[in-house]
Amino acid sequence: MSRIGKKPIPIPAGVKVNIKPGTVEVEGPKGKLNLKVRDDVKVVWDQGEKAVKVSLTEGVSADNRQAKASWGATRAHIRNMVEGVTKGYEKNMQVVGTGWTASVSGKTLKVVAGMANALIFNIPEGVSVTVDKATGETTPVKITGTDRAKVGMFASSMRQKRRPEPYNGKGIKYTEEVIKRKQGKQFGA
Repeated sequence: MSRIGKKPIPIPAGVKVNIKPGTVEVEGPKGKLNLKVRDDVKVVWDQGEKAVKVSLTEGVSADNRQAKASWGATRAHIRNMVEGVTKGYEKNMQVVGTGWTASVSGKTLKVVAGMANALIFNIPEGVSVTVDKATGETTPVKITGTDRAKVGMFASSMRQKRRPEPYNGKGIKYTEEVIKRKQGKQFGA
């Protein structure tokens, strides 16, 4: 048995769930999301509890590791979709460095981060990026969207291009991330 997979997913008011063979659609005030469901997982609407229940299809053994993993993952993805269409997801990033800036134009994010060329990021569909006014050496960047995976992947790809370094603290980092600073070389006595 999957401990996560057997829990029902409560559906709040204002959210519509459409279950078709092989797909689940969730629609709410912030948007609409789709999920493809594997053949060994069954998704059912429970009218009494106003919840979605996920289980293994008939004939699939609960000892099958792949089936158990997809059971729990499907339940987690549907819960994330429900939360995404009601509240949305947000990641806060910082571009830290003297003269380092970020700007949004259309569907691209341009980051000047101490390299010869600016870093250009294409903003995926369903994700919005805003850049606040720089304070000192820090430029805040806010990434929001309904799909948790897209928001997280875009933030991760931003950080990957110019990771924060421990000597000067420069780089692209999450706002809540703490950089352990190191002492540089010392010269003379």
